[in-house]
Amino acid sequence: MTYTVKEIFYTLQGEGAQTGRAAVFCRFSGCNLWSGREEDRSRAVCQFCDTDFVGTGPDGGRFGSAEELADAIDRCWEGEGRGVGGSSGRAAGSPKKYVVCTGGEPLLQVDVNLISELHERGFEVAVETNGTRPAPQSLDWICVSPKAGAPLVQTTGSELKLVYPQDNAPPEKFEQLDFRHFFLQPMDGPATAANTERAIEYCLKHPRWRLSLQTHKLVGLR
Repeated sequence: MTYTVKEIFYTLQGEGAQTGRAAVFCRFSGCNLWSGREEDRSRAVCQFCDTDFVGTGPDGGRFGSAEELADAIDRCWEGEGRGVGGSSGRAAGSPKKYVVCTGGEPLLQVDVNLISELHERGFEVAVETNGTRPAPQSLDWICVSPKAGAPLVQTTGSELKLVYPQDNAPPEKFEQLDFRHFFLQPMDGPATAANTERAIEYCLKHPRWRLSLQTHKLVGLR
């Protein structure tokens, strides 16, 4: 299988339960809810996406095998000065290396072979998905972000992160699903302040839900 990747970079996770954790982000190209091109936005199922996942960038590319892509992800981790403890990049007792497979929609490409290669290199493997495709069971962390108007196939996982508000996607529609964490994330854009106030108010009234902010944007991280 050939994997098409927009970018691979090292940063801190900015959202949800893993906020603040060092991670390699592997952003896969392509999505099944929007082409990523502005001329198609009005016809897209998801019209509020603010991510560039079209094609490949200078720190992405096309990888001809799971081993090749896993090596590139590992080099990104090792290249940032965390190469301690031998080839695994870990000293005894140190935290696992962490990779977030995101997009676009990563589950159009992420498969058991890639996950296995990443595990062999000492990574804990997370995915951020819109939930329209089933996630491989070998993933370590599954974050599902449902989109109004899209079928929700992946109904279990580590965290459900709902961009709020969305017409026809109220939080109560999802709160009985089998997730460990439930987050409301204010929709970014011209109404960010108002959406944040609404999300705070909802979380105060419904303590099952927690507020998720895009901290990477607040502090200027990639």
